[in-house]
Parts: sequence; C-alpha cells; structure tokens
Amino acid sequence: MTRTPRSRLVLAGALVCLLFLAACSSSKPVKFNSDAFFDAIFQPDQFIINGLILTVLISVISQIIGIFLGIFGALGKISRRRVPRYLANAYIWVFRGTPLLVQLVFFYFGLSAIHIFNWPDITIAGFTITGAIQAGIFALGINEGAYMTEIIRAGILAIDPGQMEAAKSLGMTYGQSMRRIVLPQAARIIVPPLGNEFNNMLKTTALLFVLGIQELYNTFVIKQGNNFLPFEMYLACAVWFLLLTTIWGVFQSWIERRLSKGAPGTQQQGPGLAQRFFGLRGSAPAPDAASTAGTH
Repeated sequence: MTRTPRSRLVLAGALVCLLFLAACSSSKPVKFNSDAFFDAIFQPDQFIINGLILTVLISVISQIIGIFLGIFGALGKISRRRVPRYLANAYIWVFRGTPLLVQLVFFYFGLSAIHIFNWPDITIAGFTITGAIQAGIFALGINEGAYMTEIIRAGILAIDPGQMEAAKSLGMTYGQSMRRIVLPQAARIIVPPLGNEFNNMLKTTALLFVLGIQELYNTFVIKQGNNFLPFEMYLACAVWFLLLTTIWGVFQSWIERRLSKGAPGTQQQGPGLAQRFFGLRGSAPAPDAASTAGTH
C-alpha cells in the first residue's frame, strides 16, 4: 500500500514519541551530557575537523576513481569484442558479489601479509598519505567502479543509436563519438544515480575504521572512548553524516535542475528539497504552450 506524505510524517512523529516515552519510562534516569553533544556539533575541535576533511577527501577521490572505472567498464560491457566484455563482466561479478568490508581488509592486510604490495606511505606537497588511506581509497574506488559500470552502461544504452550513426557519418571515430556526442547526452541520465552513489560513498567511508583510518566515524569512536559518552558522541557523529549528505543533496538538486533545462520531456525544475528528502510532492506544473499546441 502506498503511503501519502502526510502518513509518513505521522508515522515518523509516532516513532519519535514512542522512543521518548520509552526513555521517560525507564527505571533509571536518563543522563544526557548536552554540553559535550552540542560542543561536538557547534564547536568541533581540530580532531573532529580533521576527520571530517578526511572523510570528504576520501569520498571525492574514491568516487572519481569509480567514475573512470565505470566508463571503461561500461564501454567494455557494450563492446562487440569478447575479451573486453568478459573482463568487464568478471570485474562486476567479483566486486559486486563480495562484501566491501572483505575487500578492504583483503587489499590492505591480505596483500601486505604475502608481500605483494605493502602500501608504503607517500608524501605529496608536504602531506603524508598513509598506506591505510591509499588502500582504503583503492578499495572504495574499485568497488564503486563496479556499480558505476552498470549506471553508465544504462545511460549510454538510453541514447538513441541514431546519434552514434550520425556521428560516424560525419567521420568521427568511435572514441570521438562517445566523448563528444553520446556521453554528454547520457550525463543527464547518469547524474541522479551518480549522486545517490556519492551520497552512499560518504556514509561508506565509516567502514575504513577497520584499517585504523581516523575518518569521521573513527574519530568519534576514539572520542567516546576518552570521555565515556558513547550516546552523545555517536549521536553527534550521526548528525555530522546527516549534515554531509544533506549538503550534497542540495548540490545534487541544483545539478539536476541545471541539466534538465531545455531537455525534452523533463520539467524545468528538478526535484525540490522537500520532495528529495521527505518524498513530499508539490503541485503539478502547468503545461506550457508548446506541449498543448495542436491539442483539441
């Protein structure tokens, strides 16, 4: 049964009330250190800021790697040659069929244990990138590439094949046709699921704590171990992740609105914030003159 936006809000409010009543009915008094919680949000120390910056940087770099791998993987899947097609299918099969957590520990601890690659620290422009961070970015990027392959492939196949034929008739090579004609048009289709993948990437970085990387989640794990306030610290960590994904949601909405301008069969305005975050639907847009011309 499909729930209306109002029923969703009612269910969410009822859940909050139940949690509040459960806390109030507890036999032991609830002790909440509001100072520690609000300081972690509104007055974060350098430890939290460093974890926040590291989380964003790892997410961006890993997503970029995933996009490039996804492009090559998608081209391999739609290739007429067997070898690229088999390699792309095997790549997707392995990295979509195994847990990301297993991939992380395999690439970092597994490869180092048998001395295939020991992930030495590297220094770039005065900044030291530890082996754990390198392995984490590598694993996240390769794993993301497997998912981006299917997203980009679907975007390419959604473009009219006549576009490729027209490009070839103009003397363009396959690479030029993809780069100048097909991929720019497919970007409008790829961006929404790509934005969702990056949203997920921001949260997936929390798994890097198994490698000892002090990203945002591990930062609060260490802090709650020092101040013995797990409820306040983990709640603050959740708020920070919610803030990151909300900011990205706003930016993604702006990108989608920009790409939807002038596109046939699409609204001039992309999904609003209320619709994106809460599923609320606005009023239906009035039909323009072009869409109603010739109708009786």
